[in-house]
Amino acid sequence: MKVLVVGSGGREHALAWRLKLSPQVSDLWVVGGNSGTAQIATNIHVSPEDVEAVCTVAKELAVDLVVVGPEQPLANGLADRLTAIGKPTFGPTKVAAQLEASKSFARRILQEADVPGPDYRVFQNQTAALDFLYSHEGRVVVKADGLAAGKGVALCANTEEAAIAVKGCMDARIFGSAGDTVVVEEWLEGTEVSVFAFSDGQHLSTPVAACDYKQVGDGDQGPNTGGMGSFAPPAFWNSDLAEQVSQEILMPTVAAMADKGCPYKGMLYAGLMFTREGPKVLEFNCRFGDPETQVILPQLESDPVNAMTACIEGTLDRSQVSWASLAHVGVVMVSGGYPAAYETGKEITGLCISTDTCGLVFHAGAQQARDDAGVACVVTSGGRVLTVVGRGESIEQARNLAYRRVEQIHFEGANYRRDIGELSEGNRREL
Repeated sequence: MKVLVVGSGGREHALAWRLKLSPQVSDLWVVGGNSGTAQIATNIHVSPEDVEAVCTVAKELAVDLVVVGPEQPLANGLADRLTAIGKPTFGPTKVAAQLEASKSFARRILQEADVPGPDYRVFQNQTAALDFLYSHEGRVVVKADGLAAGKGVALCANTEEAAIAVKGCMDARIFGSAGDTVVVEEWLEGTEVSVFAFSDGQHLSTPVAACDYKQVGDGDQGPNTGGMGSFAPPAFWNSDLAEQVSQEILMPTVAAMADKGCPYKGMLYAGLMFTREGPKVLEFNCRFGDPETQVILPQLESDPVNAMTACIEGTLDRSQVSWASLAHVGVVMVSGGYPAAYETGKEITGLCISTDTCGLVFHAGAQQARDDAGVACVVTSGGRVLTVVGRGESIEQARNLAYRRVEQIHFEGANYRRDIGELSEGNRREL
């Protein structure tokens, strides 16, 4: 089978790595790609967001399956166009991808499906939003309605912070058109968990869970990022909880999407807050998470090709999707200055050091290059550079392996959180 992966991050390296292990995959290409995918597949130097160019590549290569990683190509309608030219595609349609691309759309769907979530208000006018905030003092969450690369959510401890967030979206337009509409939500207390399940539009696989770290600094300090690390599974996650989430949240959402004529096919990713009243939806995403994918996919025991094909064909109820029980911890190494301005082109060393078989390194903002002497090397090319993953019988063991590997890798300005999977942090995140 000829497979094309779309995207250039650590998530796509993890997807390509796991697909490469399938005995069904004979040829593997990655649109975009990075230095990691170049080692296991052929990179195609086309923008993942260029829908027509990706379609041309898929036709010319005569691929049998396309797997779309990032959210923006899906929101641009890539799955629709690929399907129209006869290329089976794992990923939701443009309309179904609105579950992530528009937070107000998602809230309406969840409200109609009676899925638990925070109280919320939607504003398309800055004055109205500010009037609401000043008449409802207290902590709130302000969200840009559209896609903002994981940085469009502001946790506001008071009205002043909320007003700044609203003005940033609607006046300064720091997120462009994505912030022209804002959603103001109730601040929820509890344990935040990312939950993932394959969906064929009617059926779901058993969901799996991970915890991620969004803020750049230890102890959840500093600005939000695309993700600084993750671990799986949370200690409290079990089969009963997976069934509850599936029945109370995921299945009603999938049913509501089908009722609207836009069945959701692909990886359904729910950001949940486990509160004293039970799990509530913070957000939905229409793809694999990043960096959660890097700790989730190594647990997948089933052939991913079978699961993805079943989602496309609507036969997931007849496909077995099974997961291992090993613990995984992923530490993201980033460029100095990230998520603000940062430099690129810094040589990365230590990638080829022989290490324990329990360690994995997934590349993201990294590309192949040549040094001043013309010798092949790998250099930084983005903010999030690598995800270093350790696995073991416990989170503590996996964490130790991950950080042992991190210490072997070097590049100028390298930064990473030191508390990913830390026991005190893990305890704080438990019910």
